[in-house]
This record gives sequence, C-alpha cells and structure tokens, in this order.
Amino acid sequence: MDSPLETVALYALKLAYEPEGSSPLLRDDPAMAQYQREVFALLLRNGDVEAIQLKLNQCLEVALIALGGAGTVMGRELNKLSAQVADAQTLEQLHLPLAHLKDYLKAIQ
Repeated sequence: MDSPLETVALYALKLAYEPEGSSPLLRDDPAMAQYQREVFALLLRNGDVEAIQLKLNQCLEVALIALGGAGTVMGRELNKLSAQVADAQTLEQLHLPLAHLKDYLKAIQ
C-alpha cells in the first residue's frame, strides 16, 4: 500500500513543480518538501486513515492549483477521484480509489 500512496503524492507534486521539458524532480528536491516518505510509512504502520487522507490532500491541493483549479475538466476529475479517497474509512477501502488516483495523475503528467 505504501508504494501507491507515495506515488500519488509524488505525481501530484511533480505535476505542480516540474516544469515541462526540464529534468525530472527528485524526492530530495526542495520543491518536494511536502512529500515525506517516512511520514507516510509511519501513518501506514499506525493505520491512521484520516492522517493519510490529510497528508495526501495537501499534495493534491497543490496539483489542483497546477491544473487551473476545480473549474477545469482535469481539476474536476482530480476532485472526483480525491473525494473517493476521502470517503475511505479503512486502509482496505483506500486501495482501489488510491490506484485510480495514481493512474490518473500518471496519465496527465
């Protein structure tokens, strides 16, 4: 589960901070400060779904701004997928919406 979770966070931040045609941003780049692998690992170990959703939401808000906001087609889709992640009550329920969100963010990179 940690791999899709980390991937969603990374793709969201890369979407916002990685200029088109430039070298890819790496995890240790200052622009990626909101992504903290150890924090996600700790939250997963503790099974803290609410904290995971909050941390993901911070990354997704940055991506939404990069897409032009919730009024754009891509922004509406990101909001829809984000809402499905927010509706999850358990780690098991988080798997499928997280996978859809990861696929979407990868596709729009």
